[in-house]
Amino acid sequence: MNETGATIWIVDDDRAVRFVLAAALREAGYQPREFGDAETALAALADATPDLLFTDVRMPGASGLRLLERIAAHEPRFAVIVMSAFTDVASTASAYRLGAFDYLPKPFDLDQAVAAARRALAQPRNVATATSAQDHAEDAELIGRSPGMRELFRAIGRVAASGLGVLITGETGTGKELVARALHRESARAARPFIALNTAAIPAELLESELFGHELGAFTGAARRHAGRFEQADGGTLFLDEIGDMPLALQTRLLRVLAAGEFYRIGGRELIRADVRVIAATHQDLDAKVARGEFRADLLHRLDVVRVHLPALRERREDVPLLAEHFLTRAVAAVGSAAKRFSPAALGALRDYDWPGNVRQLENLCRRLAVLTPGREIGVGDLPPAIVESVPQNEGAGWSTALRAWADQRLATGAENIHAEAHAEFERVLLDAALAAHGGHRQHAATSLGLSRNTMTRKLGSSRRKRNRVD
Repeated sequence: MNETGATIWIVDDDRAVRFVLAAALREAGYQPREFGDAETALAALADATPDLLFTDVRMPGASGLRLLERIAAHEPRFAVIVMSAFTDVASTASAYRLGAFDYLPKPFDLDQAVAAARRALAQPRNVATATSAQDHAEDAELIGRSPGMRELFRAIGRVAASGLGVLITGETGTGKELVARALHRESARAARPFIALNTAAIPAELLESELFGHELGAFTGAARRHAGRFEQADGGTLFLDEIGDMPLALQTRLLRVLAAGEFYRIGGRELIRADVRVIAATHQDLDAKVARGEFRADLLHRLDVVRVHLPALRERREDVPLLAEHFLTRAVAAVGSAAKRFSPAALGALRDYDWPGNVRQLENLCRRLAVLTPGREIGVGDLPPAIVESVPQNEGAGWSTALRAWADQRLATGAENIHAEAHAEFERVLLDAALAAHGGHRQHAATSLGLSRNTMTRKLGSSRRKRNRVD
């Protein structure tokens, strides 16, 4: 369609978001109209139809996903772009399944939003959309608000329902199977089996039988007929982890099965057909293995229809406190002990560690701490030496790391006005430390802080008043 002067509706309960987005769209030549809730926008649809609609997900009253459901049945059709600060697999996939054109994680760049609007308006308006959604629980371990994880959630949302083959890349311990399960759960195959096989964990001589099954007496020890993973996954998803370790001879047979969708069990004459979506994963560089002749190029092309990369934990350090708190809470519940929490300094140390074992290593550490830490609060001293020793020792690193961990924690809970909260605590700690260092002598304490005595006295009074109000 011709996008010049297109009408764009913005549905968001945050007036500031509506204002800045409308201003950007207006400057780009569009005609924005603002709505503070989904119900008002739905009522307006009775009299007018926009060319494009932006909507938030979480709003008072009807949610953005509910709005999408209603729009799916509206004629004429128009594109919808979903916005949300709460990006996760479930909501992202639901948005795409309901026909959303794009999903923008907040905060987003206004140029990015305008570019998304241009792309949406350039699409034909008669594309069919889904009319209903299923409730799917978010996979708890796929946690993160970092840019890398937000992009991962968007990729899962886009790809899950497509049925295309996916190659998941990422280091060991990053959670590649969790991504595969999310892709299955948000697909049309969700009601059918999800079968996982780690090809590196099965001896080469048994791997063929595990994949394709065998008949009674096919080889020594084959005491009964065995259905392989392809048969078990019929109608569903087969996840092949560490596909880079598959022997070349077996790669050839796998390629034939992927191309034809049929195979024979070992020792069998009955042609077996299986409708299976294959999702593969690897921590290796398969392109390099192809160059060395260790992996078939045609198999890689068959598997690598869509590539999804899972970032290492050290590449998304801002997610470490969220993950650590989640794993600790779950571990404490599993062992039935009293609730525990990390101190801000401990969270800072965890955040600064490089985590060579990635999320799996962090989860295992939280399990140990839940059992072995005697107190309710887990401090830096309770952490393994390797983590403590990795904390930067340059001047000021300790308190700034703890401050960052505290800020991450407060922001994760949706707290507001944390600048004033942090500033008040910062001054209180400095004043108390200076007075303690100089035996309560205000003049000396003020001099060490670079303040006048009057300023010191005024700040002390202010600090005490704030503390009394809190108490």
